[in-house]
Amino acid sequence: MLTRIIPLCLLCGLFSSVQAQEGTHTVVMTTTLGEIEVVLDAGRAPVTVSNFLCYMDAGQYNGGRFHRTVTMQNQPNNDVKIEVIQGAVNPKFRDNSDPSNIGYGSIPLERTRDTGLKHKDGTISMARGRPDTATSGFFFCIGDQPELDFGGKRNSDGQGFAAFGQVTRGMDVIKKIQMSAHEGQTLKPPIVIEKVERKK
Repeated sequence: MLTRIIPLCLLCGLFSSVQAQEGTHTVVMTTTLGEIEVVLDAGRAPVTVSNFLCYMDAGQYNGGRFHRTVTMQNQPNNDVKIEVIQGAVNPKFRDNSDPSNIGYGSIPLERTRDTGLKHKDGTISMARGRPDTATSGFFFCIGDQPELDFGGKRNSDGQGFAAFGQVTRGMDVIKKIQMSAHEGQTLKPPIVIEKVERKK
């Protein structure tokens, strides 16, 4: 529905102030396997960064989960291989709809063609199904993943995904998560995101 394709922060009252801030925001994601520090590029991906920060400020990533790992070995049906780990909000904020009914609208896709942000090693990006359906799910790249950029072949629509920041510390933690116990692409058990907060 068109009414769902709106920036989240128009609903939580923070969109205008966050979008207006040129530059970056540094956040720290604390997991049971260690910390990941990420610099979010609000100057080039303002809608996507605003969206992520609103979920963060609402506390929805606290108690969240890394639930999916994609390795070179567990995607036999994909001609185009990628390596990522995917995270989500605390399960109490999710349901089984697609996209999940977490009470906020989905956001427009900020294509890499327009932002200039590419899917490099350590890039954070938004998970999605169709274009303009991203809500709270996100992923980290392990290694460069150009097929996730605009024009890439991982997604048949060729629109790519919305990269919006870069890991500055904690790639070792991301790799530990990727190599954690899993069945297929599902981490079992999932890796808990204890909290996500702005760097003090």
